[in-house]
Amino acid sequence: MVTRHTVAQALVRFLAAQYTERDGVRHRLIAATWGIFGHGNVAGLGQALVEHRDRMPFHQGRNEQAMVHAAVGYARQSDRLSAHAVTTSIGPGATNLVTGAALATINHLPVLLLPGDTFATRPADPVLQQLQLPTAGEVSVNDCLRPVSRYFDRVDRPEALIPAVLAAVRVLADPAETGAVTLALPQDVQAEAYDWPEEFFAERIWRVRRPRPDTAELDAAVRAVREAERPLVVAGGGVRYSGAEDALRTFAERAGLPVATTQAGKGALPYDHPCEVGGIGHTGSATADDLARSSDLVIGVGTRYTDFTTASGTLFGPGTRFLNLNITGFDAHKQAALPLVADAREGLTALTEALGGPRPPAPAGPYPWTAAKDDWQRRIDAAYAAPDPSARPTQAQVLGVLDTLADTTDILINAAGSLPGDLHKLWRTRSRDQYHVEYGYSCMGYEIPAALGVLLAAPGRPVWALVGDGTYLMNPTEIVTAVQERLPLRLIVLQNHGYASIGGLSQAVGAERYGTDYRFRDPDGGFTGPPLPVDLGANAASLGMRVLRPRTVRDLREALAQAREATVPTCVYVETETADTVSGAPPAQAWWDVPVAATSTRPSAVGAREEYDRHVTARRRHL
Repeated sequence: MVTRHTVAQALVRFLAAQYTERDGVRHRLIAATWGIFGHGNVAGLGQALVEHRDRMPFHQGRNEQAMVHAAVGYARQSDRLSAHAVTTSIGPGATNLVTGAALATINHLPVLLLPGDTFATRPADPVLQQLQLPTAGEVSVNDCLRPVSRYFDRVDRPEALIPAVLAAVRVLADPAETGAVTLALPQDVQAEAYDWPEEFFAERIWRVRRPRPDTAELDAAVRAVREAERPLVVAGGGVRYSGAEDALRTFAERAGLPVATTQAGKGALPYDHPCEVGGIGHTGSATADDLARSSDLVIGVGTRYTDFTTASGTLFGPGTRFLNLNITGFDAHKQAALPLVADAREGLTALTEALGGPRPPAPAGPYPWTAAKDDWQRRIDAAYAAPDPSARPTQAQVLGVLDTLADTTDILINAAGSLPGDLHKLWRTRSRDQYHVEYGYSCMGYEIPAALGVLLAAPGRPVWALVGDGTYLMNPTEIVTAVQERLPLRLIVLQNHGYASIGGLSQAVGAERYGTDYRFRDPDGGFTGPPLPVDLGANAASLGMRVLRPRTVRDLREALAQAREATVPTCVYVETETADTVSGAPPAQAWWDVPVAATSTRPSAVGAREEYDRHVTARRRHL
């Protein structure tokens, strides 16, 4: 039997029938579609979403990049078992997807991109928004999405949809391959009718595999752990996506191992677990970084070893060996490691069993790292403390007040600026999914739309988007979507009148904070005077948010408590110390490589280069 549908109608109906299954639990693979309509998708997918609106929920976006961020937020909160699709018009609507696609692919998070494309039949050439290359007639702007997509295809004929979309959903559901998946859809093909086999629309289950480790690799891993005198576990995002937190806890407790966490892995153990030693790397804790420097074996679980984690290759000692448990061979072999290619939960369980022996009793005394961890907690307390409740809060004090209000149900979202460093060092994570910091791409403008995706995936939970003024100005548009969909977004805007993180970095590398403050421009090219008269709270109110304006630490406590109980989108607009002052958090505990000008006439750059040369000599490759 066949059913006559347009290509777009067939695509929507197919997507609505796709499911993932892991550990016997089914999840709808494409739970909803985000869209902004224009020529290129309004008559195709736009019409199809109306035709099948009983099958496919729809969310109206305001910015194409933001729609991808919202879809990524949903996928992360769903542990990659469920995702959203995003449809756009051709031209700028499609190219606006590139940043979001890169973020999804770098973070291994599934999102299906459905940009409109120019006519496959070329009835007029060029059409509006068409890219014309004299040497390549088949290229469109959508080809920009190829390098940032895990799978890319252009559906130039109706019958080509079947193999293309089957390949697309296979990649979306594969934990080792997932990321942004793009199906470019020429606008004439979207609207073309075709007789589809009825079995194309049958429910289809994509089982999410949990590969177990190879026996030889497992034996080598066990030997490495047994021979190590000072092992350290580095837990990354793969722990979360595998649901491996309990397996990690058991492994760490039985082997008596400290567990440090990357940005994506924070929350793998709660902050008060005896084996948890805090964040690692440039934004990490002194406890974890000191353990890393003296470790002889680093057991990486689901981590990519970015430069922030390794302190640009300067953190781990020259004699350190690596054992990497990862679902991808590419990441498992990093740092010249012993690879253990497997699902994180299955690999940790196999390691624990292979190490053998009954679970030992609790240690008679504290772990060797307990005193250092307690000292770091005291430093957090000092950063959070507000001796004068009538004063303007620092950024760290804002986090401290929120810390007193949050419980295991709260979710914090952040991505860029000085906040990721402060959060990684300071935040006391209470549950496996409380900490949501996107640091694979560290994309300004991610937080607000991602929070909408999280709210859709976790209704009823308090979801906080934490942004600085720079990030807010990048992408506030989805506030309107939050209002439209009655999503109780809790937005904290920290107004310090500039780029605090990059301002500090600029000063450190000899660029003298040039162009990092929001101040009036002088005729000679400088930026001086008072901060610009910018009111982002008024902007948020104009987009439909309820806005609270605490001016002191005392006011802040009341405002955050009100926002936490809010049932409508609510913004807490906080004037903190200016961007050229410290946030209040402890400084970096490890280096990060940002090259400094090799020659300069300015003393600040000359001094910065001398400091750079001192640090760079500590870089090493582990071979």
